[in-house]
Amino acid sequence: MSENLSGGAQPAGMDEIYAEAEQWHVNTGNETIHAKRISGRWRTIKWLAASVWLIFFLGPYLRWDGRQAVLFDIPNRQYHLFGVTVLPQDFWMLSLLLLFFAILLAVATALAGRVYCGYFCFQTVWTDVFTLIEEKLEGNPAQRRKLASAPLTAEKIRVKAIKHLSWMVIGFVTGFSFVAWFYGAGKLWQDFFVGNANAAVYAAVALFTVGTYVLAGWLREQVCFWLCPYARIQGVMLDRTTVVPTYDEGRGEPRGRMQKGETEATRTTGDCVDCNQCVAVCPTGVDIRNGQQEGCITCGLCIDACNAVMDKLGRPRGLIRYASLDEIEGQSVPPMIARPRVWVYGAILVLALSGIIYGLSSLAAIELKVLHERAPLFVQLSDGSIQNKYTLKVLNKTNEDLMVSVSVEADVPVTVTGAEEPIAAKHGEVNPGIVFVKIDRDHLDAESVPLTFVASATQPDGTEVQATRESAFFGPRP
Repeated sequence: MSENLSGGAQPAGMDEIYAEAEQWHVNTGNETIHAKRISGRWRTIKWLAASVWLIFFLGPYLRWDGRQAVLFDIPNRQYHLFGVTVLPQDFWMLSLLLLFFAILLAVATALAGRVYCGYFCFQTVWTDVFTLIEEKLEGNPAQRRKLASAPLTAEKIRVKAIKHLSWMVIGFVTGFSFVAWFYGAGKLWQDFFVGNANAAVYAAVALFTVGTYVLAGWLREQVCFWLCPYARIQGVMLDRTTVVPTYDEGRGEPRGRMQKGETEATRTTGDCVDCNQCVAVCPTGVDIRNGQQEGCITCGLCIDACNAVMDKLGRPRGLIRYASLDEIEGQSVPPMIARPRVWVYGAILVLALSGIIYGLSSLAAIELKVLHERAPLFVQLSDGSIQNKYTLKVLNKTNEDLMVSVSVEADVPVTVTGAEEPIAAKHGEVNPGIVFVKIDRDHLDAESVPLTFVASATQPDGTEVQATRESAFFGPRP
C-alpha cells in the first residue's frame, strides 16, 4: 500500500479486480446471473441464518412421548405439537399465529428492509445451495459462462448431468421432508418406496421436487423480481429510518478507477473505485449504488465485497453499509425504541403471542358441550315432576379412547337418566350422548334453575381429566 501512496503500483489484487470488472453489469433480466462468491461477515451470517432450515429436514424425525413430536395429521384432523394435541375446534389459535408472523415480517421490514428475503427465505436459501453446487462443478462465474456458450461435448454433458441430478435430489428431499410433517416420517419411509402411500403423497412430493428444481435452479432471482409480491409490497413498509444496505454517495462520488501513480494528495475521485464488485456478488444482479431497488434483498453481500476492496486500498470500511437514509444524509436518527410503529407492531405481537400461549396452556384433554332441547322446552311427567332433555357432545382431545362419565350438579335435587353408563369417547372425535334431567315441581321456585354438567374420565396413565359446562333447567312458571 505504501508503494501506491508514494506514486508506485496499484495495491495487490486491484489489477485483477479491474480486469474482471467489465463482465459485471446490472441485471436486465435477459441472462442468467452468476454471482461471485467471497467470504466475509455477512456471508457467514447468511449461512448461519440459512441453517435454520435444517429444522425443516430434521424436524419430522424428532420423537416425543413415543410419537412424532410435530405432526399435522390432516386425515384425522389432529395436530400434535410435542405434548399438545390441537384439534380443529382450537384452530382460532392458527389465526393468531398467522397474525404474529405477519406482523413480525412487517416489523423486520420496517426496521431492516427485506432482511427475511436476504437471510431466511426458502427461495434465497435453496438458490444459494443450488448455485454453490453449480460453482463446485462448473467453476467460477467466468468459467460457468464459458461452459454455457461452449459446444456440446461429453465432458459438458457429464458436468451438466451431475449438476441437474444433484438439484433434482435436493428437490426430492425437500418434497419428501415436507410430506413427512403431515404423513409421519416413519410411516412415509415404510409406504412411499413400496407403493403403499396414497396418490396425494406422490403428487405432493413430485410437485415439490419439480417446483424446487425449477424455482431454485432455473428461475432463481427472477422469482424475486417477477413472482414474489413481497418485492413490491415492501416498498411501502420502509421509511427514512429503515436500516438497509446503502451506498454512501457523499463519500463515494465522483467514482472513478484508481490510476497508477495516484496518491491520496492527487486523487480527484471519491472512495468508490468503480470495481463493480458490489454488482459481482449480488445474487439478483442489481447495483446498490443506484439506490434502493425492488431487486435488492438486503443480504449484505455487497458490503463484504466493498469492504474487501477498501481493505486493499487502505481506506475506511463502510462505503456500503447498513444504514438509514437519515443517517446517510447526516440527520439525527432516533433510537429504535422511540419509533411509534415499533410500539404499535410490538403491542400487536405481544397480544397475538399472549393469545397463543393462553390457548395452548388452557387446552383441556376433553371438552363438553351441552345443547338443550328446545321443542318442547320441558315435559311434565305423570308424577308431576318436570323433565328436560339435553344432547351432550364430548370431544376427546387425547390420543387414547376414553370412557367419560357424566354427572349433573344443581342447588336442588335432580335425577339424571341416560348417564348411567359412561360415554365411549373415541380420540380426536366428537362423541354424542343424550341425557334427561328431572326435578320435582316442589323444588322449582323459578322458571329456570342453573345446572352444571361435569364430564370426567381417567386416562391410561391414571391422570384424571374433567370438563364442565353451565346450562339451565326450565320449567313452568311457579
